[in-house]
Amino acid sequence: MCYGYDGDRALDESLGSRGLNRRRFLVGAAAAAGGVLAGVGGALPASAGTQPTARKIVPRGAISIQLWTVRDALAPGALYDATLRSIAGYGYTKVEQALGYFGRTAAQLRAFYDEIGISATSSHDGISGDQASLEAKLENAVTLGQRFVVVPYLASDKLSDWQLWAEQMNAEAELARSYGLRYGYHNHAHEFTTDLGGGVTPWEVLTSELDPRLVHLEVDLYWAVTGGINTGVAVEDAEQFAIDVIDAAPQRTLQYHVKDRHLAGGDMADLGTGHIDFAKIFRAHRVLEYIVENDTPDVTPLQTAEVGYRYLTELRMR
Repeated sequence: MCYGYDGDRALDESLGSRGLNRRRFLVGAAAAAGGVLAGVGGALPASAGTQPTARKIVPRGAISIQLWTVRDALAPGALYDATLRSIAGYGYTKVEQALGYFGRTAAQLRAFYDEIGISATSSHDGISGDQASLEAKLENAVTLGQRFVVVPYLASDKLSDWQLWAEQMNAEAELARSYGLRYGYHNHAHEFTTDLGGGVTPWEVLTSELDPRLVHLEVDLYWAVTGGINTGVAVEDAEQFAIDVIDAAPQRTLQYHVKDRHLAGGDMADLGTGHIDFAKIFRAHRVLEYIVENDTPDVTPLQTAEVGYRYLTELRMR
């Protein structure tokens, strides 16, 4: 939840800006509070100002959601199941795993996802501590039917740490390829701002030492934009900073984390309620997966999930 947020205003902005019916959402939210986590029913009109003849940018089948977004609506058993059913009901066919399997084995979770029409195509998994855990991670990913495994977070102010991590990720990626998996790295803002000595940043180390034949990038657009702003880039130029970052890296960007940014304060925002011009970035670089995420949903996690899916399906060329 955003600190200092106005719940009614955020609900009107996040729902109203996408042309959703506020009353229908509140009815759905009341049902969820009673234990029924169901999506808002009925077709939703296009955003105000959308030109119906403009070509859509993001294919529906390329939209996913990072489950960290709905972590507060997840728990072992029925709540987890109902939340995932709601996500499927909004139109999602893909999720990116986080937080484990909630009491299921990988095979049991795959069976549940198959039942509700969801595919776990990606996961966030840290660098493994030993060969056995690495092999178990990759075997579980294959069981779930994933295409990608992604390292979600690394942080240090020591150059040697980043060099070691790049070496470890290259080794893990080589084994992942033998399992038929693509191996990636997910950024935050500090990779662009941490000085490891002589002005060298973690991003420079990673993009120079990760093998582009083995490792791809999952660029988190909120953090890339924020990283640019934190280095002194003007807000109006922050999307171009993200584009330039993608252009300059020898590694391919195959996945995006798509989350918006409030101009005031810089906190994360539900898609379409912040200042990031995603259409500009998407026109410059298409990817295989557009993954909705918001660590701090403006209203509720499930509302963030629905608004994110609607935003991406309605986004058009201008």
